[in-house]
Amino acid sequence: MPGLHERARARSGRVGAAGDGFAAASRERPGTRAKIGRVTEDRTGVGEFAVELPMYSGPFRLLAELLLGHRIDVCDVPVAQVTDAFLAHAADAERWDLEEATWFVAVGATLLELKVGRLMPKPTEQSEEDMLGGSPDLAYARSLELAAFRRVAVDLAVRFEDNARYFRREAGPPEEFAHLYPDVMEQVTPEALARVAAIALRPPPLVDLSHVQPVRVTVAEALATMRDRMASLGTARFRELVADCEERIHVVVRFLALLEMYREGQIDLSQAGTFGEIEVRLTEVAA
Repeated sequence: MPGLHERARARSGRVGAAGDGFAAASRERPGTRAKIGRVTEDRTGVGEFAVELPMYSGPFRLLAELLLGHRIDVCDVPVAQVTDAFLAHAADAERWDLEEATWFVAVGATLLELKVGRLMPKPTEQSEEDMLGGSPDLAYARSLELAAFRRVAVDLAVRFEDNARYFRREAGPPEEFAHLYPDVMEQVTPEALARVAAIALRPPPLVDLSHVQPVRVTVAEALATMRDRMASLGTARFRELVADCEERIHVVVRFLALLEMYREGQIDLSQAGTFGEIEVRLTEVAA
């Protein structure tokens, strides 16, 4: 089968050349023309399938050349629709060509890369003129600030250099110079000490608590009262249990006592309706 082997080697050479073109197009970023040119050159009869787009109708190879010449915006070309046209063209087994498929993959990848580069925001570096806003007054003010900072930097550098030769003394003063130090107790008199002591030992002012309601009854006392009454009555209404209360705080404390007894299971509580009478019954456990 020498003829079959020769055709296979020839086709492999063409596919390798197409792959080399795609690799070169992927590596080369700065030159868009060189990127598509390496993929489209020397491909006679490749990419001649027709595409129908809103801005173009004709062979895809010519569309690639128009994109190369910047006559059509790459953002206006729907790559998905072009891919569907190529797949419809390649669906026919007689038209299937590995070289054309490799070439289309290379061109499609290049178009996607170009479109992503157009759609992604590009980083911009602000110049000094942009930061100053083009105002000469602001530029002059910035120059004055810069000059002031430079003078301060020079002054700090000189001070650091001068003070680098100073070291703090860690030893105490010599005994022969002790008499030169001022006496710290010279200005202290008994009258001054008395004034300071009077301020320091003065009792704090009393806080007026006349507005605070004193607690005259505790929950423990109310519990003892409620247990005694429920032991003698067995069943009663809450209104009857608080009938002898003189102040509202006594009513609240007795209600808390009843809740404590209910929690311990000593009584049962029932109410016919909202804001109705509360019936209190002694349970068998408490009895």
